[in-house]
Amino acid sequence: MHLELTLAADGRAAEEIVVDVEAVGAEEEEEHFERLSDAVVLCILNRVGDIKALGRCCVVSRRFNALVPQVENVVVKVDCVISGEDGGGLNVKGKGILTHLLRFVVGSIVKPLQALHHFLANPKKAAAAAAAALDEVSHHSPSEVLRNFKEIQKLRIELPGGELGIEDGVLLKWKAEFGSTLESCVILGASAIVKNSRETSVKPSGTCSSSDETLAHAGDDSGSIPESFYTNGGLKLRVVWTISSLIAASARHFLLQQIISDHPTLQSLVLTDSDAQGVLCMGKDQLQELRDKPLAASASSNRTQVPALNMKLWYAPYLELPGGMAMKGATLVAIRPSDQPVRKESDAFVAGAFDEPFKTAASLLVRRRTYLLEMNSF
Repeated sequence: MHLELTLAADGRAAEEIVVDVEAVGAEEEEEHFERLSDAVVLCILNRVGDIKALGRCCVVSRRFNALVPQVENVVVKVDCVISGEDGGGLNVKGKGILTHLLRFVVGSIVKPLQALHHFLANPKKAAAAAAAALDEVSHHSPSEVLRNFKEIQKLRIELPGGELGIEDGVLLKWKAEFGSTLESCVILGASAIVKNSRETSVKPSGTCSSSDETLAHAGDDSGSIPESFYTNGGLKLRVVWTISSLIAASARHFLLQQIISDHPTLQSLVLTDSDAQGVLCMGKDQLQELRDKPLAASASSNRTQVPALNMKLWYAPYLELPGGMAMKGATLVAIRPSDQPVRKESDAFVAGAFDEPFKTAASLLVRRRTYLLEMNSF
């Protein structure tokens, strides 16, 4: 406004000067952005990652619309899961979606191409067109949403929740690695997570720390499973946990085959859930193996067949953890196909499957007595 008063003799001239200054400023701003190379813009878009945000970026300009399909790191957050048919099976918080899971859906995805057409056809109404585009909501499967992305190397898909319906207070986590079939799986469970009744406080220098005491307590007994574990249903419950986790993992793997086939550039794929209950991982070699070898479906035809398995089980009736936590009925199961060479499970393989404090729990459990089990293919 100061510029208007000092340089203009009348209102009309002032208006013209102000408009000219704003136009110059806009041109300069546009020129600065255009100086960024495509590689820099792609680096920014790769950090965005989220598929919905990238969809909205497509309506910004022709340049963005051309660059977004070249993004290498993509995150797809699934809003809801559609069951292909009614029926029983494992439940997710009362809603059966696992054994009849045919399609999961990404909601709130704008229609970028239609919006971009309006944007470019009538620049004067660009803002209104963009707002209208954001109001148009459609639902697509991840395969459909990802179809226009040609350079994806890292893909992360997050389901709205874990598949396994478990009672309140029960802990059940798993991590599985797949190629064309299951390669490894680690399961950690506990009947309850409680406050450590023998929680220790920080002690003066020179005495045993809380972490040291935790490790010492883990070795106080022989690590043997008590007889009551077999008679009160404890072992049966752990078998149910194991089978349920394997079914969940194989169902997730089955759903990924079309995405993997459509994206030969993929080098890393993670399918997890918002509850952090289960994680399925596939690396570059495993992804290529699935492309080269046909998928073996189970008799139910909605999940990958689980091969015959060798399992190692560790159990502790009460396991203290750092930070004042404790696990009741702590159980760790490490699983590999029977046709793989038998080898000692390393702490890194087992403990690396989980974040703290459950990483510490796994490290403590593998120091206890090991029990071997076998399971037929299903």
